[in-house]
Amino acid sequence: MTSVSRAAHNTPPTSNYVAATYVQLLYDYLEARGQDARALLGPMPVERSPVGLERVALGFWEQSLATASARLGDPALGVAVGRTITPRHFGLLGYAVLNCADLGQALARMERYHRLIYDVNPARIEVDGDRVEVRWGVERGLSGQLVDETGIAAVVQMTRDLTGEPQLVERVCFVNPPPADTGPYERFFGGEVRFNQPETVIRVPLEYLALPLREPDANLLAILDRQAEALLARQGEAADPLEGQLARLMRERRPTLEALAAANHLSVRTLQRRLSERDDSFQALLARTRYRLAKEYLRDPRLELTDVAALLGYSEHSAFTRAFRHWSGESPARWRRRL
Repeated sequence: MTSVSRAAHNTPPTSNYVAATYVQLLYDYLEARGQDARALLGPMPVERSPVGLERVALGFWEQSLATASARLGDPALGVAVGRTITPRHFGLLGYAVLNCADLGQALARMERYHRLIYDVNPARIEVDGDRVEVRWGVERGLSGQLVDETGIAAVVQMTRDLTGEPQLVERVCFVNPPPADTGPYERFFGGEVRFNQPETVIRVPLEYLALPLREPDANLLAILDRQAEALLARQGEAADPLEGQLARLMRERRPTLEALAAANHLSVRTLQRRLSERDDSFQALLARTRYRLAKEYLRDPRLELTDVAALLGYSEHSAFTRAFRHWSGESPARWRRRL
């Protein structure tokens, strides 16, 4: 991924969403503890995405967690809430993960389909020697301490439940500053917990990818994959028109700022200003789009690496390999073999 400094994104994203099923997790948690969640938080302001998914604005999710934390007097509420996660709270993603054969398959689905649940910063999986890491950057802003902690705790708890392995995590990193008491985090995660880090990270031994899950069902997984892929494709088309236009320009070998501006009937300077207004740049947009599409193309065994490079607008296969290694930490060939 293109490197982005955390300081440059010190405000929360304003136009991102989380799934309504995921927000229900907090309502369920409060009700289980004798709290009137609806009176405390208000009714959940659900809206439908352009592809029909029920979602809630990230700002409401962040404020709801803060309100509940204050009411319960629990600054580590994110960990407490996250550990009560069930597959239904993750919606279609949760049920797809539930039916995977092993942890490697489950993490691949999490990387692929996370936008159906958490449409903020993208997740990516990277291999570092004999370790594997799930990483979330800060390209689209900081989500907030409780949002991050709830999400990471939920992912860890889900994988523990599915594998039966309690000591799953070797290291967890958060971008937020350390809390006054790190004890609840160290006790829950079990491994090393770091704060003030450039990215949010969950690190586990590479060998754990082979851990079998408890309820695999290949036939049902195939059905869920098709449903998730269809939703993801439709959501991608609706999420950022510029990415869709760039994908077309790549196939035409014209992924340039000038071509994108012309496609939108704008001057180059106006397009640059509009990208800047949303805290973006053409190079970041191009890298982000290429990385997303590269992973989609690499999943298709019919495409040679030279074909993938051409579809992404590269004139040389070696340039694509260098770029993909920069984004993911490994070559496209190795990424495909691991998948």
